[in-house]
Amino acid sequence: MIGDEILSGRTQDKNVAQVALWLNMQGIRLTEVRVVADDMELIGRAVVELKAGNDYLFTTGGIGPTHDDITVDAIARALDVEVVIHPKARKALEDYYTTRGGLTDARLRMARVPDGAELIENRMSGAPGIRMGNIFILAGVPHIAGLMLEALSNQLEGGRPMLSRTIGCWVAESEVADLLREVEAANAGSQIGSYPFFQTGKVGANFVVRSIDAGTVDSCIAAIGSGLILLGYEPVADGILLPAS
Repeated sequence: MIGDEILSGRTQDKNVAQVALWLNMQGIRLTEVRVVADDMELIGRAVVELKAGNDYLFTTGGIGPTHDDITVDAIARALDVEVVIHPKARKALEDYYTTRGGLTDARLRMARVPDGAELIENRMSGAPGIRMGNIFILAGVPHIAGLMLEALSNQLEGGRPMLSRTIGCWVAESEVADLLREVEAANAGSQIGSYPFFQTGKVGANFVVRSIDAGTVDSCIAAIGSGLILLGYEPVADGILLPAS
């Protein structure tokens, strides 16, 4: 996620959740999120590190028409390629702006790509996203980024989607830490997360089970529920509903 406005708090990022949900639907696991300032060196450094360590890298933000939209320049520099005007991007922008004042120099900036890049369709405003190898450069505006993700659906190599279920209990998580560890160890391929809270003067926790296998998820939920009962606690199916923050 790229942008000073996110780091300053002026803009609340919505793209992390959106990208994470989309990746899960593609069977791709999100392993890291970074928020990077509008700085050529910082963007380039993050791109080089994350590109090398992951199958795919998604960026959002910094591909608009203004001078501070420097994501394309930073990525091109990091990859040691030139920035060029993509002819298909130029044509898409010319068509879009025909009845909107024409293609100005500022608008033409949105046709700039690292040399060798492919385009990601944007049905909203004509300004495309960009694919450069395993790097996917998306708009920062959430609904436009969402359309770009939609255009990429079922095009990337993934696996089985991650499934999850929740069970809750009014209990301090320290009281059930051993139970959770034992259930996870007994169910290969499972991940159990504990999310404690304090509400109405009581402590509680929701336990989220994740796996690519539905049977494993169900087995863990059943084992946690039985274990809670044996410890003298009452499990809450589907978790304890918390008030909106």
